[in-house]
Amino acid sequence: MTNARKYLDRRAFLGTAALAGASLAAPAVFAQALDAGLETHEETANTNMRRNISSFRELDWRPYFSNTTNGAILVDTISRCLHFWSEDQSVYRLFPTSVPASEELTRRGRTEVIRKVEGPTWSPTPSMKQRNPDWPDFVPAGPDNPLGTHALYLSWQYYRIHGTHDTRKIGRKSSNGCIGLYNEHIKELFGYAKVGTQVILI
Repeated sequence: MTNARKYLDRRAFLGTAALAGASLAAPAVFAQALDAGLETHEETANTNMRRNISSFRELDWRPYFSNTTNGAILVDTISRCLHFWSEDQSVYRLFPTSVPASEELTRRGRTEVIRKVEGPTWSPTPSMKQRNPDWPDFVPAGPDNPLGTHALYLSWQYYRIHGTHDTRKIGRKSSNGCIGLYNEHIKELFGYAKVGTQVILI
């Protein structure tokens, strides 16, 4: 075996071992973060361990929810993904998301779906309007609507899980507080979720 080949094989082994270690450690770390308080979950937590593809993986619902009554949605603002479990746990889905553009716009904790809307309209919140006075007061449903094709309204005022027509936003810090999905993904989630579905943002 050439020296170059040995070097490449060693790098591949070390990379695989590092990913395996991160996968095993993550659930315990997430559980500790929830126990310490959902509101204090910081983006700097586990920075060295949780990177893009290595953190975009399946999770179990048990560290976050005591049950899956009405279904359960976990939004991870660090890995920028949304996990869904159906009430009977026969359905599990993992979707990439956009997340709030800054820590000040990010809210974490427990909430629930209180309303489902297909073809949502949109109006900027008072704080959005203050930051962007030239924005329109109302945008009807359609291709220019920031909420995309479907929206799940949460019990927190102004917060939504919704679609987006601007696919460049997915996987980025790009929202004013809401969680965005590709339109095809929010349509699928919309079909599974119901009023009363549990939601946790970490």
